[in-house]
Amino acid sequence: MEEGRYKLDKRTLIDLFFDSVHLMILHYGLWFRETEHQIGLDKAIMADEIAWKQILSTSLRRIAKRLGIPMKDDTFEFLASLSKEDLVGLLEDMGKNWLACDGIWFQTIERNYDYEMYTAKRINDTNWVRFSYIEAKTIMRRLNLPENGGLSALKEALKYRQYALINQQEIVEIGSNKVIFRMNDCRVQSARKSRGLPDYPCKSGGIVEYSRFAEAIDPRIKTKCIGCPPDPHPEEWWCAWEFEIE
Repeated sequence: MEEGRYKLDKRTLIDLFFDSVHLMILHYGLWFRETEHQIGLDKAIMADEIAWKQILSTSLRRIAKRLGIPMKDDTFEFLASLSKEDLVGLLEDMGKNWLACDGIWFQTIERNYDYEMYTAKRINDTNWVRFSYIEAKTIMRRLNLPENGGLSALKEALKYRQYALINQQEIVEIGSNKVIFRMNDCRVQSARKSRGLPDYPCKSGGIVEYSRFAEAIDPRIKTKCIGCPPDPHPEEWWCAWEFEIE
């Protein structure tokens, strides 16, 4: 079997390498999804935290050994040596990659299996039920935010979402128990506007997305949509959300 691999040309071997990466991502996702199905989402998130640290460390060390890449602080040395500016830029690139992944999946379903975006929107909105909750818990763990941390924890977590890497947003204080979050510039909506397209009707997904994110931070927080496409909205923001805790 090994001899067969050596007969392949280099381009095919490179393609097989990325196929392996792709299959690893898919297999990881299937493990997470079935773990959620068997023991619940919160326990799946805890299991993911344990498994991911080991998988990442093992994978990086194995690749580093094969390619002769120096390691430092359990990561590639070239990453550890980057400036903060470069690391922030790399995070922004990853945010754009995440959004591109989401958009390409949406367009793939819409163009090949859909009628008037119905199926793509249904899949998209359902995905936010899990992703938004998982994203919030991931940010809480990374920033050591407390469980049931109220609006202060929510405000901090909102700064580190994938969307926050690529969009412009603001938080307005309304008293001691209420804040308003506004998406001032949305990469998706601005791109549509520049092409002369109408606003993408994201309200149904947004309601799920922001409600679940706030719920993960603190179940006491109530979420209300102030406005989100297809709702009319002022020029200074695309969508706005009210978070209140009693």
